[in-house]
Amino acid sequence: MLPRTGVTVDICPRDVPIALIGTAGGALALWADAPAEIAVPVALLIVLDIRIRRWRRRI
Repeated sequence: MLPRTGVTVDICPRDVPIALIGTAGGALALWADAPAEIAVPVALLIVLDIRIRRWRRRI
């Protein structure tokens, strides 16, 4: 994946303890009978704060 001009992607962890999120994600996966291929990306989306911004250069 190549960076695109005018797009900024910021990825930073949220202010929630990782152990709490891991426990909640594991409990959700067990409760919903979700496979690990689905539970892990969903847990990452919960743990990480992802912001995508577009900007244009003014001439």
